[in-house]
Amino acid sequence: MTESPEHVAEKLGLFARVGLFYRQVTSELSKVVWPTRKQLTTYTAVVLVFVTFIIAVVSLLDLVLTKIVFWVFG
Repeated sequence: MTESPEHVAEKLGLFARVGLFYRQVTSELSKVVWPTRKQLTTYTAVVLVFVTFIIAVVSLLDLVLTKIVFWVFG
């Protein structure tokens, strides 16, 4: 039976654990599918449009609720 990575890391020294961590990070980063420049531009534009829309909705809701509160409490 093989030992879990956490159990193996407990037996290693500080520098060995740092090295193991670095190797695991680089291994995981090699699996990442990075977006192309066009995809990144598209995703960024979508996020900015969505955030702008939400800001407009929240601002309008705030304005309406402010008017209602001033109307109720004078």
